[in-house]
This record gives sequence, C-alpha cells and structure tokens, in this order.
Amino acid sequence: MAAEWTKHVDLSSPGVVRIKAHDRMKVDAAIVSTMEEIENYQDGRGPIQLMNATELPGIVGTAWGMADWHYGYGLPIGGVVATDIEHGDQGGAISPGAVGFDINCGVRAVALNIEARDIPNLEKLARRLNGRIPAGGSGKGGIEMTESKLNTILRGGLNELESIDVDQHHVTGTIESEGCFDVDELTISLRAKQRGMRALGTLGSGNHFLELQRVSEIVDAETAKKWNLSENQVVAMIHSGSRGLGHQVCSDHIHQLELRLKQRGNFWVDDEWGYELPDRQLASAPINSKQGQAYLNDMKTAANYAFTNRAVLTDRLFKGLKAELGEEIELSTLYDVSHNIAKIEEHVIHGKNCTCAVHRKGATRAFSGTQPDLHATFAQTGQPVVVPGDMGRGSWLMAGPQTEQNQAFGSACHGAGRALSRSAARRKINSEAKEKELRDKGIIVQAATKNILSEEAPEAYKDVDRVIQNTAIANLARPVLRLEPMAVIKG
Repeated sequence: MAAEWTKHVDLSSPGVVRIKAHDRMKVDAAIVSTMEEIENYQDGRGPIQLMNATELPGIVGTAWGMADWHYGYGLPIGGVVATDIEHGDQGGAISPGAVGFDINCGVRAVALNIEARDIPNLEKLARRLNGRIPAGGSGKGGIEMTESKLNTILRGGLNELESIDVDQHHVTGTIESEGCFDVDELTISLRAKQRGMRALGTLGSGNHFLELQRVSEIVDAETAKKWNLSENQVVAMIHSGSRGLGHQVCSDHIHQLELRLKQRGNFWVDDEWGYELPDRQLASAPINSKQGQAYLNDMKTAANYAFTNRAVLTDRLFKGLKAELGEEIELSTLYDVSHNIAKIEEHVIHGKNCTCAVHRKGATRAFSGTQPDLHATFAQTGQPVVVPGDMGRGSWLMAGPQTEQNQAFGSACHGAGRALSRSAARRKINSEAKEKELRDKGIIVQAATKNILSEEAPEAYKDVDRVIQNTAIANLARPVLRLEPMAVIKG
C-alpha cells in the first residue's frame, strides 16, 4: 500500500520529487531523486522524517533531501532546512539533531603535483601512510595537546595552527568560512574537551577516510583548468570531523532540550516556547533564546576543532608523501567543505529577502560564483563541491552554479549516500572477499578492522554516478571531473 504522502507528489520540477504541504506541514518537502529510487533505496522512514522537519517553528522555503539522502537522526542525512531568524519574538528554531552529531564533518580535497604513474610502489605508500594517519574509533594517535593549546584552537580554528606547530597547506578562500568561526566564550563541557584532547589529527571510524585518487575523466575542461587539475593527476580526499568532542557537544545540547519536552499524544511539547514537534529527535530552541545562542556558540567551537583536525591530517599526509616520494612533492588545497553545520545566510524566499539559519546535515554548500560569501578565486567557476563516492567505484568534484543561487539554499549532495545499513552490509558482504576484489582492481585498502571493509563496501552505497546525475538534473551543481580510487585508509 502506497504511503499517504505519495498522494501529494508533484513531479513537475526536473530531478525533484516534491511533496506538497499537507496536514500539519508548514512548507513543501522535496527530494532530489526519482520515485523509483525512493522506493528502492529506503524503508519509507526518510520522507517521513523530512516531512516532520517541515513543522519546525519558523521554517521557510522548502525542506530538502539531497540526492544522497537516507534515514538519520531527526533529519535525514542529506537534509537541508532553513528557519527565519526573525520569526516570532526569539527567531525560528535551531535544532542540534538537524545539524548532526559529528559537527562540521567535512572533506578537504588536495591536489598533488604528480600523476598516478609517478608512484613507484602504491602498496608500500599506502602502508606507510596508514602508519602516519591514525584511524579508528579510539581517538588514539592525535597530536600532543595541553588544555591551553586546545582552548586556543577551539577559539581560533585555522588562525591558530602555529600554536600547535602545524604547517598551513591552504590559501585564503579555499576553506569554507576561512576555517574559523567567531566564538563568544568557551562553554563546551569538560567531557567534550576531554574527548577532544587526544584526538586532534585522527580520522575516526565509520565512513571517515583518507583516499588517494587519480583524475580519470574530465567533464568540464574549462573549470578543471581553472582549478589546475588535469587527467591522471593525483588528488587526495580527507574526510573527518570534530571527533568525540563534537559528538559530545551535540549530545549535551540535545539532552538539555529533550528534558524540556513533554509528550502529549503524538507530539512533543515545549510549553515555554509553544513548540509542538512530531519527533523528539527534532528538539529545538528559538535561535535568539539563551539555549539557542548557547548551542550556536558551542557548535562553532566544535566546528573550529574540526577545521583544525582536517588541517593536521593534511599536514601529516604531506609529511608522509615527502618521506616516501621525495622533497619535490607539492600539495595544495582545492577546497575544504563543511557537511554538518548551521549557518546564518541571506536567501531570497518567494521573492523576499530572508536571513535564515540554514541547517545542512550531510549536505554541502554549492554556492554560485556571484555569492558574496564565496572568495573571488571561484567567481568564474562557482564553489568546488567535493563528493566522495565509495572506495571501489570513485568520487567526483562538482561546481556550484556560475551565476545565481540554486533552489536548495545553495546546497548539494555530500557523498553517495548509504544504500545498506551497516548491520545489513556486515551480513551480506564478506570482508576478505571484498578486500581481494578491490586489490584485484588495483585499489589498496588499509582498514582498522575487517568489519569496515563490509560496512564501507561499494555495495553499501548508492551509485555515486547516479547521485551526480540527479544533482545535475536538479540544477544544484554541475559535474567537473571524476576520480578513481587508488589507496584508501579507513577507520
């Protein structure tokens, strides 16, 4: 039997399944997909989550599910929702669950000055890099920190790399928000600090990785040239976030907000703010309330940690490459994008300017070249959009529109998106057979545990090429070039 929401579907926009607002929905919900893919990839919970999010107080525009969407906590991974900060007395809602636990999880893409054929022994290089790049869930192997140094990083992000003796491998404009959010004061919990103390410069586990790739196909030659990328050139992607520190920050704020909620029938109610939410996992606060500002401040603090974490990983990669391939190796950052973040942005909603709190959960900015927030470096091309796929089939670099913001608050997909849960992947995929299969294709995988090979196998993910196609059809971003995996380090 078809779900009730399917009676309200509008397919008139290319590449978009739009669910028109009905019942308690305040705005439409839209998924960058086809109806067939929605039916094939999910168990039906994802669209319901997205429709629930349309009930957030102060929500504006449309609630979006990017092409890599799948079920998550509160809001689907790949979810994008925006609230009006001038809504009501204290502004629209800000929801930690709609940002995600791994605050400022993101990807840094860096280009090397070599081609794939310049690596004499890929397996040896992968093994040596694995020894230099700590991975896994424990957080062991991070750089030595004092509380004073940690506090400096939490306040200043990439502006304070010198304080921890880490070299900078980026130039102005290549890191989203320049790698630093202004923090009013350090108010994150002691437990959050403790979890971050030893984890700086570690990949983490799950879908986090460091991957060496080669440019295998160029679709937009003009943009690739402007980005100084050419066929067979080696590129590396580093996917990591704020580690246990960010997870603790999110958990702390969700806990405090959930304590305020009372269940009445099918809804969770906050009497002080008049909130009536369909899902406890969407626990929220008005953005200008004491609680909303406290979360926003602590989120920025964790985001500074995540920016720094990727910077340390980049430096460790560079030093490892030099040690194995020689002093001639050069590394430059193409772009570093945030995935799980809420940002205050200006958008035009139904013809009117709106200052919005845009929640991107497992989604990335895909800003146009004409956006004031984007550095002049990318004025002609649009923002680089880094889209990791899977370790067997490849990844992509896309670009935001050259002019005019896209319809999804300037957002696009952040990866391929899961097709199987981790438990289902472990049941269906033999890790040893998968490792051999990848090796036979010339892909060297260094994994902290055998389970990761099953959980992160290509079959556990959607086809990234289809995700890219859907994103392009919806006119959110355009494909620039495809990257084939060579060596993968997984947690």
